[in-house]
Formats: sequence, structure tokens, C-alpha cells
Amino acid sequence: MKTNNLYSSYDVIVVGAGHAGCEAANAAAKMGSKVLLITMDMNKIAQMSCNPAMGGIAKGQIIREIDAIGGGSGIISDKSTIQFRMLNRSKGPAMWSPRSQNDRMVFSAEWRQLLEENLNVDFWQDMVSELLVKDNRVVGVKVGMGIEFTAKAVVLTNGTFLNGIIHIGQKQFGGGRIGEKSASGLTEQLIQLGFESGRMKTGTPPRIDGRSLNYDAMEAQAGDENPSKFSYSKNTKSVENQKHCWITYTNEKVHEILRTGFDDSPMYAGRIKGLGPRYCPSIEDKINRFAERDRHQIFVEPEGWSTVEIYVNGFSTSLPDNVQLKALRLIPGFENAKMFRPGYAIEYDYFPPTQLKLNLETHLIKNLFFAGQINGTTGYEEAACQGLMAGINAHLNINEKESYILSRAEAYIGVLIDDLVNKGTDEPYRMFTSRAEYRILLRQDNADIRLTEKAHKLGMASDDALNQVQKRKEETEKLIKDFKKTSITPSEINPLLLELETAEIPQNYKLDQILSRPQVSMQNLLSLETVKKLTENLEEEVILQAEILLKYEGYLEKEQLLAEKMNRLEDIKIWENFDYQNLKSLSIEAREKLKKHQPKTLGQASRISGISPSDVSILMVHLGR
Repeated sequence: MKTNNLYSSYDVIVVGAGHAGCEAANAAAKMGSKVLLITMDMNKIAQMSCNPAMGGIAKGQIIREIDAIGGGSGIISDKSTIQFRMLNRSKGPAMWSPRSQNDRMVFSAEWRQLLEENLNVDFWQDMVSELLVKDNRVVGVKVGMGIEFTAKAVVLTNGTFLNGIIHIGQKQFGGGRIGEKSASGLTEQLIQLGFESGRMKTGTPPRIDGRSLNYDAMEAQAGDENPSKFSYSKNTKSVENQKHCWITYTNEKVHEILRTGFDDSPMYAGRIKGLGPRYCPSIEDKINRFAERDRHQIFVEPEGWSTVEIYVNGFSTSLPDNVQLKALRLIPGFENAKMFRPGYAIEYDYFPPTQLKLNLETHLIKNLFFAGQINGTTGYEEAACQGLMAGINAHLNINEKESYILSRAEAYIGVLIDDLVNKGTDEPYRMFTSRAEYRILLRQDNADIRLTEKAHKLGMASDDALNQVQKRKEETEKLIKDFKKTSITPSEINPLLLELETAEIPQNYKLDQILSRPQVSMQNLLSLETVKKLTENLEEEVILQAEILLKYEGYLEKEQLLAEKMNRLEDIKIWENFDYQNLKSLSIEAREKLKKHQPKTLGQASRISGISPSDVSILMVHLGR
């Protein structure tokens, strides 16, 4: 029975309250839209379905970018951190990636509190069974109870729930996560509307009772001595009294036991049709693909401050539960392991993201947005940034404002969305630093300088955030100027240079010349009186940023010039309804791809898979350039 008159009409409806859904709802509501967030379980908002961690290689950069734009993932991560590490410190700063181990229950509770404090967000607990579409425009949703909610825009963030099937050995049952039912109806409707769908799979390892483990048989892995944090906000602080993680290894006996379950494996028996993440293989996939290795690393990760539950990172599996437990007990430290629940694989529907515009709106249905695993991605961070951008653009769309689109030279978020929309993906997409051609520009330390000013204009970043960025930028520029004009004497610097095994100086040298040496870091120089005077009362982030800009000045300038050169193609707009079919000088593949993608600029057209440089040249001529 419809009871529309009892229920509010909304600006934006967000379907699903995972990482993408939370960011989408929060962003649209922050900008002023009246938002309804629909979830199947109010107690599972922002559930960390897989590992209890945020960030990592390239993913940490994404969390910093989300925070710089005004999203919630950075702040929530900091409030729930139990251990923090900056990865890749031994490499250049473009590769440094922050990562936190988190309390999954605190993470979920903090996200729910953040959303409840946003008065523009309403909640409804139910499953969305149908989209309401009129004249190729979405106008609302229908939920399982038969109630219809109307809206100007809808953001779908369904995660792994669309026709989800869980596999554990020969056992197979419907579910979006273990213990939760899957969602049906939406895929079938979207296909009827003309969308193309596919199947993907992902997996998760068993959860273990930490009281049953022998940590003395493992290697302890501590957090950073002076931990940092994700958010640029002054309202969060770095974690104290960090919890340890541990490292252990599989062995040949473990592998032998695992092989006994291969006949019952849903992956090898062909019961799983969807493609899994190549960069995060299951343990059975590892011992099959890398048969020459006699051991694999296992990370033992606590799930929170006050729980004994342990996440066995590196042991994702869908083998029979008895095989899982038998193999686990042969790993050093796991001899008496007790299992809370087995690992499992989950297979689900996704929609190839080439069906989207760069603002994450679908080509087929006006004001319908997709974000997260529905687009073929894997990972909390990848989902969260898509949700953030979809929420922002849903608000902008319904207010007839220009979309907020990040370029590949502006953010990892821009790289991710550009890759998805223009290249598509036939396996779960995961972000890596290698995917970004301008990664020296897109560092984790400068995300706020890159993104906060524009986010402030959108209404996402606060005045305080903007003032903080401007202050840090000014202080960094001043410190760089000071280093370039301040000289240091041989008597002050030579003892340090000898200690660092680099050549002494015969006369006064400018500080930037000394810092440019690979053996010398800013940390080394801070002990000198001349440098102490210049850096007095400056925050660590300012000093670090100045060091990077001074040390890598040549590389940064070169990359900036390259980015500007490539961005010229972004300035060449392709007019709407461009008739590619009559452009016979284009290859047949190019005509088909361009018609399907409808690129807005020549730059976007150049990155579509199957578009050659000659096709770009032909388009340039016909666009009058």
C-alpha cells in the first residue's frame, strides 16, 4: 500500500550505508540537500566488512584527499585508529602512504554519529527493491515494504549485495555479507532499462579468537614511534598507546592441507563465475599460482581496542571450513586457534563503469549515480571517494550547477574515476601509485593544498580548513625562500657532513644547496643553530613540505609542465551530440567507443581504451583546432 503523503520528499536518496553511501549522504547534506540514507541494517552503517584498516599504498593518499575535500573518512579513521604507520618511508615522498589499523566497532559508531549530527540526513531501514523512473529520469525509490520515497537524485552504493552469493567449500547461499541477506530486483530492473551488468567476486579470511593464539611464535609489528594521522583537522589527534600487529608465515604442511580442499573449492570447481581481485588473491590461489614458494606472509591484525577478534590478513579463502581450520593450526602461533567464523568468497553483480559520465551520473538515466563496488572497484578507500564525488555531484546536478570533476593531475580520485569511466574494468579495480602518471605532484602531504580551496568554494570545506591551508602554504613558501637565501659556514656544517659521509664545503654555502644532497635530510639539519632559527615555531608538516619542494624541485617542475601540456587537451571541448558515425576517417572501433562514452573533452576522448593518437588528431581537425 502506498502512503506517499506520510513521507517526505527528498533532494537526494542514497541507497546503501557502506563507505561510499556514508560519504555520499554526508557530502550532499553538507552542501544543503535534504538526504534520505536507506540501509538494510542501521547497526551496520560503515561496516568494515573485510580488514579493519584504512589507507595503505595509494589508498592512504585517497583518504587524505577525501579529508581535504571535506569528507568524513579521514576524521573517522583517526578517531578509531589503534595503530598508525607511514608505509614506504625508504622510498621517495611520492610513494609514502599512510595506513591505520582501526577498531571496527568504533569506526562504525563514529560514522553513524557523524551522520546523525547532520540534520539534513534522514534514515530508513529497508531494502530498495525498485527505482522510480519517469521519462529517463530517476524520481525516487520503492522499498521492500511497498513504500515509495520521491527524490530529485538517487545514488546507488549497493556494495556486494546485488544478487550476492556466499561460497564456503561446497556450501552456497545468498547473502550480501555473511549473516545478511542479499538484495534482489534492482539488477533486473537496470538491465531492463538498458544497462549492461557483470559478475565479480571478492573474499575475506577467517576470524580467529585472539585468546587462542601464541604471539611469542610470531614477529611483533609496532606502529610508528611518532605516529601521524589522516585528517588535517585540528579536532583529531594522533593515536596513543598503539596496539601491536604480528607477522607469521604459512609453510609446506599448511599448503598440503589446503590442497586437499581444492576439489571442493568453488573457484576451481567453476561454481564462481565472477572475476576476483588479481592483486589480493586467496590463499588457495597463491599456492596454486606461486607453487615455487614454500611460504606466504600472514598479518595478524586485532579488530579493536576491546575485542579478542583477530583478522588473518593474507589468508582469504573459500575452501571448506574444516580445511581452513586444519591448515590454520599448522601456522606458527596458530596451533590452538579457535575460529569465530570461516573465510568465504562472495559473488555479486556490478555495472561496467563505462556507462557513467565523469561526474558518476549514468548516461541512460538522468540524476542516477553509481558509486563503490557497483562500479567494479574493491576497497573501502576507492568506494569512499566515489561516494564523496557522487554525493557532491548529485547536489550540484539538481541545482543545475557545473559538475565537480577532478583531473588526473589534481588527485588520485581523478585518476580512479577517469580510469573507470574511460577504460572500464573487468576485474575488481584497486588503486596503486603506478596508475598515476603525476604521482610526484599527488603526494599524501599536499592533498589539502591541492584540493581544499576548491572544496571551500563548493561548501564542503570549512573556513577554518581554508585558513589553515593558506597559513601552511605561506609558511612553507617563506621557509623555502629562507633556505635559498641563508648561507651556512663550513665550521658549522662540516662536522655534520663528515658524519653523513658526504663532501665538506670549503666556503659558505646556501642551505638549499646542502639539502639537495641525497645524504642530507631536513632532520639532520634541524640540530644546527642556523636552521633552528628558521624553523622555530613551525609545524612538522610545514618543514616536511618545504624539504620535499626543495629536494625535488627539478622533478616537480618537469612533471608540472608535462601535466599542463596534457591538460591543454582538456580545454578542447567536444560539443554535445557530436556525430561520430559520419566521421568516416575515424576507425570503426573509435566511432563506436566515442558514441558510447560521449566524452566532454578531447583529453577525455584520448584516454578511452581503443582510441588511437590518429583518432585524436582527426577529432582535433574537425573541432577546428
